[in-house]
Amino acid sequence: MIKRVSHIGIAVKDLDKGIEFYQKLGLELEGTEEVPSQKVKVAFFPCGDTRIELLAPTSEDSPVAKFIEKKGEGIQHIAFAVDDLPKALEKAEESGVTLIDKEPRPGAHNADIAFLHPRSTLGVLIELCKENKH
Repeated sequence: MIKRVSHIGIAVKDLDKGIEFYQKLGLELEGTEEVPSQKVKVAFFPCGDTRIELLAPTSEDSPVAKFIEKKGEGIQHIAFAVDDLPKALEKAEESGVTLIDKEPRPGAHNADIAFLHPRSTLGVLIELCKENKH
């Protein structure tokens, strides 16, 4: 079901400052994009077979803005790549996992995504994603 860690999502208040920091660590910026449905702007840094994904809120009512307000900047989610997202959601729900998204929706980096609720995943917001070719 899970192929690999797709990316680690890190919530930041200021995307430019986040980009600058990760570039100082030696990572190369792959690109940025805005995801209006999530009310975020994201930046991607490849790191081996995975990515670091910085998420900056574009609205005070975005989930990322609420996360930062409650917990501060930091790791917001871990995303796992799957081959068949609807099937992975079905299996998770059958296993008693609470779904935030019962159906896949468009996400950043041309992927279909769905989230699993932290209350049933040991406190970690988990994203399942089906990475589509560009």
